[in-house]
Amino acid sequence: MVKIGYTMMTEQAGPRQLVRDVVRAEQAGFDFSVISDHYFPWLDSQGHAPYAWAVLGAAAEATSRIPLMTYVTCPSFRYHPAVVAQKAATLQLLSEGRFRLGLGSGENLNEHITGQGWPGADVRLERLTEAVEIIRALFEGGYVNYRGKHFDVESAKLWDLPAVPPPIGVAVSGDRSCEVAGRLADLVIAVDPNAELLTAFGRHGGAGKPGVGQLPVCHDPDRRQAVARAHDQFRWFGGGWKVNSELPGPTGFAGASRFVRPEDVAESIPCGDHVADFVKAVRAYADAGFEEVALIQVGGDHQGPFLDWAENTLLPALHRL
Repeated sequence: MVKIGYTMMTEQAGPRQLVRDVVRAEQAGFDFSVISDHYFPWLDSQGHAPYAWAVLGAAAEATSRIPLMTYVTCPSFRYHPAVVAQKAATLQLLSEGRFRLGLGSGENLNEHITGQGWPGADVRLERLTEAVEIIRALFEGGYVNYRGKHFDVESAKLWDLPAVPPPIGVAVSGDRSCEVAGRLADLVIAVDPNAELLTAFGRHGGAGKPGVGQLPVCHDPDRRQAVARAHDQFRWFGGGWKVNSELPGPTGFAGASRFVRPEDVAESIPCGDHVADFVKAVRAYADAGFEEVALIQVGGDHQGPFLDWAENTLLPALHRL
């Protein structure tokens, strides 16, 4: 059975609503939850970007069953990896073992704010590799000293360390990132139902480890309204990782997506309330080999109706996959 997750999309809702929504998602029967970690929304129309780690702390206390996961945090620019390790260990304790640490090489959209510049993809992967090595060393306990090309750690130690450290996931988009994930991660993360990514992950040491995908959906009884909302807030989604990781702000994403039509968005994002369309989109991930798929309901003020519909209609259909 494919596990179905719920996404706390920080770009489209404030912190208190995000917590209320994940509580409702737990009640509705979602198998896990993930949260985006952004400093900016993709587009101005989304309108939000609260601090994901504060939301996670509140969510850990407000829920009791549903697993939590960053999807994803960049541990190598605006955060130092030693601090990410401390945050993740604390969340694992607060959630009583329900937290997974999803990591990625970052996006210019969020990481440019500290003024370090935005290097090429090869450098970003080098930084991610060192960051994961540091985090894993700190999870093992004791004092850690690390001398790398990009990071130094001087006598760091996690004083509040869970008995079972959070599993680490790494986001991938090509063979280089699959090599890093296969060697260092407990699970692999992707936003495309691409079986080749899972194959490469397995080839580099990830065989038998789970794959977690993510899928935007736009539920609304009025399909025209759903398509319009998806176009307004998610037309950037089709740009692909190589484009999306490079643009520096919402204005850039608005410009890059100005020629995307509503019908283009509707071809890649299930819109409306026809269950078969949603099942078909999730099935693409299942057929590619993903064990878990996190859904993003487009529109911060449309979570309640979606969660009610998911509980009564969508989740029973998806759990039959």
